[in-house]
Amino acid sequence: MSLRGSAAARNSYLIAAICFALMALMLFPLAMSLLTSVKPAGEAAMWPPNYLPSRLSFSNYVEMYNYQAGLPIYLFNSFSVAFMTISGCVILASLAGFGLARFSIPYKEFFFLLLICGMMIPYQTLLTPLYMMFSSLRFQNTRIGLAIVHTAIQLPFSVFLMRHSFEAVPRELEEAAIIDGCNSVQLLWWIFVPAVIPGLVTVALFAFLTSWNEFIGALIFMNKETMFTLPIMLVASRTGYYGSTDWGILQAGVIISIIPCVPVYLLLQNTMCPA
Repeated sequence: MSLRGSAAARNSYLIAAICFALMALMLFPLAMSLLTSVKPAGEAAMWPPNYLPSRLSFSNYVEMYNYQAGLPIYLFNSFSVAFMTISGCVILASLAGFGLARFSIPYKEFFFLLLICGMMIPYQTLLTPLYMMFSSLRFQNTRIGLAIVHTAIQLPFSVFLMRHSFEAVPRELEEAAIIDGCNSVQLLWWIFVPAVIPGLVTVALFAFLTSWNEFIGALIFMNKETMFTLPIMLVASRTGYYGSTDWGILQAGVIISIIPCVPVYLLLQNTMCPA
């Protein structure tokens, strides 16, 4: 083996070792959460900690399932809000991105810059006026109201991504469709949408993760127990008897909250926009 070949082999082994170490570092908290969630009651709070459960017990999952209004209610709230957020982001970002990329609009760069500036403003600073406005419109404690908030959080990034996705479509496709008699709606639906599927998938995935994990907005706009989303329920479930944290139930909730995110990301990662 040549010196160059041996050096390349050593570099590949070094890179593999670093990747394995990083993977172990990232997976360790998830593994500990999973092991803690299947420990018997009381064993999860032992000190010094017992890393491996003495026996497998799913009592924490049963208690989490029956917690307060019931886990199915909280999952339904989170899924419904996430679905409306995805729909709003995909539709609005597609229309806005298509218009900004393909139409001659007066001062469109200025308006696009204003929209992008929305990414620089912490949305937490807007929650007080939004709460007052939503209370007057009776959108408080409604899933559609929370979905509007989540859509507003994600929309600037979604429009930014979709505009660049539409701009990457070759101009020849647009000209050929116009010659064939396509109007603007047909042009968007039949020509551009199939060409920007990776961008749409990326927008949908980020909208789902934002809505699924968002906590502050849901905490402020939802004060009725039956309207809580999963992150609020997790915080509410962390206090057990005598004011102590029930780590077993909490980690069971963490594992349940992770389950929908992992397969969605793994299935869609090859379709996502590389940007």
